[in-house]
Amino acid sequence: MNNFSWIAIYPEIVLLVATCVIAIADLFVTDAQRRVTYVLTLLTLVIVGGMHLVYFRGGDTLYAMQRMVVSDPMGHLLAFFACAAVFVTVVYARPYVAERDMLKGEFFTLSLFSLLGISAMMSANNMLVVYLGLELMTLSTYALVALRRDHAVSTEAAMKYFVLGALSSGFLLYGMSMMYGATGSLDLGEVFRAIGTGVPNKQVLVFGVVFIVAGVAFKLGVAPFHMWIPDVYQGAPTAVTLLIAGAPKLAAFAIAIRLLVEGMLGLAVDWQQMLIVLAIASLVIGNFAAVAQTNLKRMLAYSTIAQIAFVVLGLTPTVVSGNTFSAANGYSSAMFYMVAYVLTTLGSFGVIMILARNGSEAEEIADLRGLNQRSPLLAAIMAVFMFSLAGIPPTVGFYAKFAVLQSLVSTNVYGYQLLAVVAVLLSVIGAFYYLRVVKTMYFEAPPEGSAPVSAPADVNALLAFNGAAVLGLGLLPGGLMTACVTAIRVALAT
Repeated sequence: MNNFSWIAIYPEIVLLVATCVIAIADLFVTDAQRRVTYVLTLLTLVIVGGMHLVYFRGGDTLYAMQRMVVSDPMGHLLAFFACAAVFVTVVYARPYVAERDMLKGEFFTLSLFSLLGISAMMSANNMLVVYLGLELMTLSTYALVALRRDHAVSTEAAMKYFVLGALSSGFLLYGMSMMYGATGSLDLGEVFRAIGTGVPNKQVLVFGVVFIVAGVAFKLGVAPFHMWIPDVYQGAPTAVTLLIAGAPKLAAFAIAIRLLVEGMLGLAVDWQQMLIVLAIASLVIGNFAAVAQTNLKRMLAYSTIAQIAFVVLGLTPTVVSGNTFSAANGYSSAMFYMVAYVLTTLGSFGVIMILARNGSEAEEIADLRGLNQRSPLLAAIMAVFMFSLAGIPPTVGFYAKFAVLQSLVSTNVYGYQLLAVVAVLLSVIGAFYYLRVVKTMYFEAPPEGSAPVSAPADVNALLAFNGAAVLGLGLLPGGLMTACVTAIRVALAT
């Protein structure tokens, strides 16, 4: 162990200790509103997020635990946004879970343990660490989906999520075992070097890549590994849906970079073709299926499949005509897109939770009828989120789509340029179902007897900030894009 072993994982150590302290402290909390647990959770997220931001600004790359863990700018930037996503989730979710008798210590501690698994995946330099982080994250989310034990739909969603999640973990583990058998190591750097020598059995490597890509695709939620997303998004309590739709997506992007790029770049010609097929299938299935949905959560679930397809597209220009000059451009654009998507999704589900009142849900698109008359501010913020998901300027969603498409077109390869055209055409279909939500809010009469919509001050303030961030990053995306480019370039260089 080198001198940097503990320094590299200080944020994870603080998160683990704080989570254990919160779990024990909650045993002595008698307040039904769990104010102490709530404040301690937010304080932990602020401290850990701040530590990741400081590490990112330092720009150093450190290896720890016999090189099983890496502390680099990419991991810390993604971990910072993961902390921010969980922070926003907890604030938005508190009124919702309180109404449904879910405001218990388990909600907070399981969310933090899920974040710990996410952090482990983001800092992994060994396939075993990736798998351990993945299991910690998924086991926590399985329990969260089933937290409302007396609700049949939530229990059914948890069972589906558990069975399909176990299957995908098996794919990933089997692929890792084949990589170990071919290269003799689970260390990503050693795997990269072994593949570069050309000595390992090519067929075994390709089979390993197929299983690993399948496992990563499931966690990203791209077709044809998308079958769990609509059912889980709709069936889980909206607060848990928000948690699943946020930080875990950042973790899935991180392990895609760690495994496919840092470990198996020598096999890029094989896996980038798979990613292209997955991206096109996701754009087609996600957009066309979303058009037919009347349930808002289910519509957003299918739209997620189409949105993540753009992230996958950004990972495809890895080896173009035998060189990797387009890699950093594509990866940084994909990273920017993922952050933008998570930011917008947090706000969208936040609005759905505010509309869910008196124990009843507001999951149908029809439940948003006349929202402009009941709460003009809420309708305006939701419209901003829908415009961003549709890729309409000046929102961050437009710039994110533009950045990914630019990374494809700049390869000067006809196939990638055609892929960009196909993505644009299919995104036009996506604009229909997003604008349908805006039309429902502004041009349809509210339900009879509907009352004005209100929310706690902290939720309103954070939601307004969330909407402002979606607009602000669309108008001034340079800072975030520069951070993404810097993080990716350092990751590729080490």
